[in-house]
Amino acid sequence: MNLTTSPSIVKPVFARSDPARAMRWATVLLLAALLWPLAVLTEFKPWVLADARSLRSTGHFLASFVPPRMDAEFLGLLLHEAWRTVAIATAGMTLAWLIAVPLAIGSTARLSVSALAQSMSLLPSAVRTLLRWTMVVLRSMPELVWALLFVRVVGLGPTAGVLAIGIAYGGMLGKVYAEILESSDPAPTQALLRNGSGRLQALLFGTLPQCAPELVSYTVYRWECAIRASVVLGFVGAGGLGQLLDSATKMFSGGEVSSILLVFIALVALSDRISALLRKAMA
Repeated sequence: MNLTTSPSIVKPVFARSDPARAMRWATVLLLAALLWPLAVLTEFKPWVLADARSLRSTGHFLASFVPPRMDAEFLGLLLHEAWRTVAIATAGMTLAWLIAVPLAIGSTARLSVSALAQSMSLLPSAVRTLLRWTMVVLRSMPELVWALLFVRVVGLGPTAGVLAIGIAYGGMLGKVYAEILESSDPAPTQALLRNGSGRLQALLFGTLPQCAPELVSYTVYRWECAIRASVVLGFVGAGGLGQLLDSATKMFSGGEVSSILLVFIALVALSDRISALLRKAMA
C-alpha cells in the first residue's frame, strides 16, 4: 500500500482571520480616547526631550558623570551616608513592623474565636473595622508627606525619615500581612481555636507556618523599598544619601552624582540578594 501523500491532494493552510481583532482594536481606541484627556490635563509632552536645547543640556550633564569622584575624602563621606541610609531604612522598617503586626493580627477575622460558629459579634467587628481604617489612614499619605510633617516637628535629620517610613510602611505592612493571613488554609487555625487554643497559639502554630515564607519575602521587599524611600526623603532634609545627592545635583557635580548612584544601585542589589537568600533558606 502506497502511503505517500500525493501532492495533488495537499491543501494549503491559510491563516484564518482573528475573530477578536475588531474587539481588540475597539478596546485600544477606547483606551486612547479615555487617556487623551488625562495626557492633556497633565501637560504630558514627551517630545520636549528631543528638543535640541534639552538634548544639549542632558548631554553636558551626563558627560560630567565620567569619571566618578573616587578620592578618599569623598568615599569616606559616601560610605558614612550610605550606612546612615541603611540605618534609616532598617530603623523605619522596625518601627513599621511593630505597628503592623498588632494591626494585622487584630484585623484578621481568621483568628477570631467569635467567628467560628456564627457571624462575628458587633464589638469584635467594630474593632476590626477601626483597625482597618487605621491602616488606611497610615498608608494614605506617602512617606514624603510624613517626612515633611516630621521635619517641622523634630527638625532636620534622620529621625524624621525613620518616623515617616515607620508610619507609612506600618499601614502598608499591616494591610498586606492581614491579607496574607486571611488567604491561608483555615483548617489548622480553626482546629486549634476550637480546641481551646488562644489567638497567639493559633497564629504561631496554625497560620504562621503556612505564611512565613510569603511574609518574610514581602518584608524584605519592603525593606528594599525603604532604602529607596530613605534616599528620596533625604531631599527634604532627612539625611543619608538623598541629602548628599541633592547637594551634588544642585552643584552640578556629575562625578559625585554618578558615585552616589553607583552606591545606591549596590545597596538595592544587596537587598535583593538578601531577599533571595532568605527565601531559599525558608524553602
